[in-house]
Amino acid sequence: MAESHQLSVSACESLLRSHQVGRVAVSTPAGPHIVPVNYTLIEDAVIIRTSAYGVLGTYGRNATLALEMDGLDHEQARGWSVQVRGRCVAVEDHREIARLREAVQSPPWASGSRSLYLRLQLDELSGRQLGAGWNPTDGVMSHDKAQGSE
Repeated sequence: MAESHQLSVSACESLLRSHQVGRVAVSTPAGPHIVPVNYTLIEDAVIIRTSAYGVLGTYGRNATLALEMDGLDHEQARGWSVQVRGRCVAVEDHREIARLREAVQSPPWASGSRSLYLRLQLDELSGRQLGAGWNPTDGVMSHDKAQGSE
């Protein structure tokens, strides 16, 4: 059975920057919901575009949320997982929204209006890898670098 090892904060950030899809956990009056999202890491926050009237738009504003993303290698029985926890706020300043429109690398995959920008602060960033003798950040290129913006 493979052992679990804690990832460094820098490895977590590298993995977070290298992907665009994760799952956000949000509490609602009906109980917890897990919502798949596209995201972009900008400075010290995860930026999510969502519907103003969906689960995240309704219950994610001014709340503590968790985002998780991971990578699995089923053949080698190894993988990694990165989690972010932090306060989430709606971006309401029009200049800031314009700046985010320029900076966000990944448009939402889901159809429909995604006009609400949420900023999830990286209050807690942690991760684990399963299996020894490999580095989950080997060969990882952030989408910023792949897009030529870094």
